[in-house]
Amino acid sequence: MKEPPGPARRPPTLCLAGPGTLAMRRRHYPSDTTDAEWSLLEPLLPPAAHDTGRGRPEKHPRREVVDGIRYLVDNGIKWRAMPADFPPWRTIYGFHQWWAASGAVARIRDQLRHRVRVRAGRSPRAVTAILDSQSVKAAETVAKASRGFDGGKLINGRKRRLAVGSRGLLLTVMVTPASPHDSVPARDFLLRLMHPQLTMIWGDSAYGGTLIDWAKSFLHLTVKVVSKPKGQKGFKVLPRRWRVERTISW
Repeated sequence: MKEPPGPARRPPTLCLAGPGTLAMRRRHYPSDTTDAEWSLLEPLLPPAAHDTGRGRPEKHPRREVVDGIRYLVDNGIKWRAMPADFPPWRTIYGFHQWWAASGAVARIRDQLRHRVRVRAGRSPRAVTAILDSQSVKAAETVAKASRGFDGGKLINGRKRRLAVGSRGLLLTVMVTPASPHDSVPARDFLLRLMHPQLTMIWGDSAYGGTLIDWAKSFLHLTVKVVSKPKGQKGFKVLPRRWRVERTISW
């Protein structure tokens, strides 16, 4: 009896993982990079330590490391739960920490966003940003010093503060304890977000008040508040703010 047809399998990928080392892994997870994606990502990664004369050749192909990171993010697993056909989880974790600390992850994000904007006929850097935040319950292993209680959402954990462009593409993220009101870290958040082409900020009422005058005087930014209509009951899509809310849902 014949097996029912299934999804087409991706062919094995051969990668050189250092002098004389050949690695092969069948690419079958939805999160695995395609050849087109890898051709964009590979040049954006920092040079290998061996290539700069500061370390040994890397034992595992970088594409396998990137696939491991993407698998973890896509499936929400623990590092220790990495499937056995990837490089060891400690190796993948180490590369992730190195690339994040060196700013490589942020540069990759920015470069890919620039490509999308240019392809759409826009300037490489956003001139408008939309801000919002989301409180997330923290695991028991999260230290008390980096968590807090959000009285409005009744959540004990952390708060991720997002800024996106007009297309909903991520500009920057700042993670804080969930306890401070959005207006407290707002100035620091704007300073991290700031670049010369940015001129307009949209947000909820937390970004109003004295922040509007401060941003205009010190950053030459126009901050505008998108408020809920008076008497609104239930959920309603608000102009501009829906873009950052959609990104949060993603």
